[in-house]
Amino acid sequence: MQKIKRGDLVQVIKGKDAGKKAKVLRLFPSQGRAIVEGLNLSKKHKRRTREDDKGGIVSIEQPLALSNLMLFCKSCNRPVRCGFMLLSDGTKSRICRKCKETI
Repeated sequence: MQKIKRGDLVQVIKGKDAGKKAKVLRLFPSQGRAIVEGLNLSKKHKRRTREDDKGGIVSIEQPLALSNLMLFCKSCNRPVRCGFMLLSDGTKSRICRKCKETI
């Protein structure tokens, strides 16, 4: 089971976007990277390919290393480490290591 999943709220702990919080859009587990909404932006020159398509310079999100991200706990209101707990029905659940709440 992965510690960070798509749709999680994470905080960047290293790099130019350190301290910012955002939602995970896409994960690349084999590469150990994730695309986070609105962070690690780079400029890309795009050509107009259709009549209704607009060309020019656009900003796109680049993948961030998973080691530079921490899961953000809403009940603690801070970035925390993630743990796992077996529930009574036999399924695994991710928990916050500080407040023991499920994430």
